[in-house]
Amino acid sequence: MYDFDNTPNRRRTDSLKWDVADNALPMWVADMDFAAAPQITDALARRVKHGVFGYTVIPDEWYAAIISWWTRRHGYTIDRSWLQFCTGVVPAISCLVQRITNVGDNVAVLTPVYDIFFHSIENFGRHVAECPLAYSNGKYSIDFDGLEKTLKNPLTTMMILCNPHNPTGNVWTRDELAKIGELCRKHGVVVLSDEIHCDLTLPGVSYTPFASASETNADISVTCISASKAFNIAGLQSAAVFVKNEHLREKAFRGLNSCEVAEPNCFAAEATITAFNEGEKWLDELRDYLAENRRAATEYIKRNVKKVHVVDGNATYLMWVDCSAVTDDAAKLCDFLTEKTGLILSVGNQYRGNGKTFVRINLACSRKQMTDGLTRFSDGIKAYANK
Repeated sequence: MYDFDNTPNRRRTDSLKWDVADNALPMWVADMDFAAAPQITDALARRVKHGVFGYTVIPDEWYAAIISWWTRRHGYTIDRSWLQFCTGVVPAISCLVQRITNVGDNVAVLTPVYDIFFHSIENFGRHVAECPLAYSNGKYSIDFDGLEKTLKNPLTTMMILCNPHNPTGNVWTRDELAKIGELCRKHGVVVLSDEIHCDLTLPGVSYTPFASASETNADISVTCISASKAFNIAGLQSAAVFVKNEHLREKAFRGLNSCEVAEPNCFAAEATITAFNEGEKWLDELRDYLAENRRAATEYIKRNVKKVHVVDGNATYLMWVDCSAVTDDAAKLCDFLTEKTGLILSVGNQYRGNGKTFVRINLACSRKQMTDGLTRFSDGIKAYANK
């Protein structure tokens, strides 16, 4: 049994998440507070003990570990020739937008969605083509009519897909993914699928790789994957891109190398190999712990914060909460919560779509810390509603 109740003190460790005031409680950025699997720590310690940290190449074991993981965990076989190392999913997305699309093109996204997508598009002279998800009875779904209207625009040349979806927690079905593929093929649109959260579904819930949903999907897509979210090793800068279509693959891989995001540091491959070869039991126990956090947090909010609604999500450790009954501007609400309670949440406005009345809560922490955060959230919401 692994211990997720006792987490390291991350204050004053140059942590993006925890570089905050002493009374503040950060539950925002998608960064877990758990120590990495001990197998990973041990592997890195052995590498440190070697004492030489020179230029590094990707070993055969890296390819084998990824291929084995996707085959046994997700039922999809990735050919070695499809794989390329990269230093992170975000650097890959930014690079691939530049390489595959042209300045002035439209890039379709299903909103609300991970806000860095917008930066990767707009920072390089492309335009975000929002396709808002349908929201009804507290649940999200894809508006395929609206999506096709966006895709049929001749200037729309790429769609960035979040699979599973951040922040809503949707795990897209095989049929939904196949339909996206059909529409994108019909209108000549390349799909760039960010699947970084794929190993963080609820126990018993399977994710479908976009490329596995149909031959069409495999032929028109570039997929970004990583052990970083599931195993909490984002700071080691290790990810991968796989592409089946040879023409698209050559273009993507040339782009990654041109952008200088295809060379590993001396720990990146080692961590990924160990995670996928030795971290399975740790991950399964982590998912059970996160599932209980989600269940407990949902029940707490239903019981104590009746003015807000938790969106049901089957993936990620991020809870998407509808606060439309208490605010029309989540940014103002989050500022209030931080000032009055010290709780720091992700502001829904930044995810666009209907996110301006939502907040995102990171539940990847000890249960004691989560309870503290939920108490602050409850107290803050009540104070905000009564001010």
